[in-house]
Formats: sequence, C-alpha cells, structure tokens
Amino acid sequence: MELTSDVADFTRRDLYLLGKTKPVLVTGTTGPAVVVIHEICGFTASLARFCRWMRDAGFRVYAPILFGEPDAGNAEESSSAMRIVSLCISREFTILRANQSSPVTDWLRALARLAHEECGGPGVGAIGMCLTGGFALSMALDPVVLASVLAQPGLPAFSPAALDIAHADLARVKERTRHGLALRGYRFEGDTLCQASRFATLRAAFGTAFTGTELPDSAGNPAGMKADGKPPHSVFTRDLIDAAGQPTRAAVDEVIGFFRGALQQPRPVA
Repeated sequence: MELTSDVADFTRRDLYLLGKTKPVLVTGTTGPAVVVIHEICGFTASLARFCRWMRDAGFRVYAPILFGEPDAGNAEESSSAMRIVSLCISREFTILRANQSSPVTDWLRALARLAHEECGGPGVGAIGMCLTGGFALSMALDPVVLASVLAQPGLPAFSPAALDIAHADLARVKERTRHGLALRGYRFEGDTLCQASRFATLRAAFGTAFTGTELPDSAGNPAGMKADGKPPHSVFTRDLIDAAGQPTRAAVDEVIGFFRGALQQPRPVA
C-alpha cells in the first residue's frame, strides 16, 4: 500500500469527552472498533497506512490526535526535542516518572467506551506506539478493551525496565488477564528507546498473558531510523518494510489476527 498524506478516506470528529475535546480521525464503517494511537511525531502517512490495513481487515478505526496536526502531513522523524519538552510540561503526559499512569489515558478509555457504543461487538482493541505504547496497557483497565498491543513502548524515559502505569492500575490489568485478557508487544532487538528490560518486566508481570515479539534489527527499513545511523524503532510505521515475507509486514498480519480473535467473536473478558 502506497504512502500518502491524503486522508480523504478518514473522517475528522472533534470529540468532547471528560471535559476535553480532541480530534479523532475515523476510517471504516463496519466491524468492531480498534483505537490506534500515534507516535511522538503525530499522525503520519505511515500511521495512516497502518490504520487502513486495520480498516481493510474489517475494523472501524479511531485514531485520536493527541498532538501534532490532525492530518497525515506530520513529518516522519526519529525525535523532536521541542515536542518532548512540551509533553513533559503538559499535565496529560507522564514522561519521566516510573509507575505512573498518564492522565490522558482516562480520555482514551472514554474514547474506547464511545467507540464500543457506536460499533457494537464484544469489545474494542487498542494499540499504542512509542511514546503512547504503554497507553494501550492503561486502556485495558476498562472492560470494553479486550485486546491491547504495546508497540515499542518508550515510557518512562530513562528508566528502561520500568512501566508507565501506576501500581494499582497494573494490579487491575493483571486481574483482567486472569479472566482472559491478552496482551501483545513488539520491539526491535537493538532498540535503545524500548529496551529488552521493559519486555522482561512485562513478562514478569503478566506471564503467558503477554506475548512479546522481538524482531532482529535486520528486519528494519533501511530508509527508516537506520538512515539516521540509529537502530530501528517503529515496528509498524517508519521502520516497516511493506513487502511479502518481511517480518514487520508479517507482524501487521499477526496484530490483525490477534484483534480478530478477541473482537470478532462473542467472547467477553471481565
């Protein structure tokens, strides 16, 4: 699928939830809902492509815009120092502190509930990436979220083995896994922003309920982070190679299968 900044196949909705309004790009008209949360660079052409893959697989996709412009014109870049500083100042994001849930996840759970009301089905899927990777874990506090994917979760910064979720919230998610909730995670083996120690923490916390896939750096797109002289990081966007037989493209199909198993059959999770 070609990369394009044209988002004519998405509908912008400015949703007022919990006293705050945020733009959400929605694509698809049928099927259960999947919430796709963008990376530090915002909603990009490669994220729009990922959303289309989800839509074409039979899901209705809700992509909240937490920062950046509500279109696919945001530049693909490895980092943005000014944006990181602004997010550290924002009260909605917990960037540096370990064992703290970002307040913005309250709004994201409200979005998941709205999406479930609109789409029906047994529940909602969620995927966060990079800065928002751990948000998909906090979203699993809500019973409507039946499947969560943590793509290269990068927070908390500077604490590579820690998680960006409060202890009490983590305990509640762990309890849900005892009743069938499943979690998946993806990272590149050499990723310095999401290190192996974070996946080790997730495995220790959730046991077999968490399936962590660690791709070799050789699977990363040469035109992605490697072009900047850095190890690959973004499994489903900038560092993905869209070709048959590529591990990153196979990971997309794996996520689709994961969501289908949880959302396209009447199997409620407590």
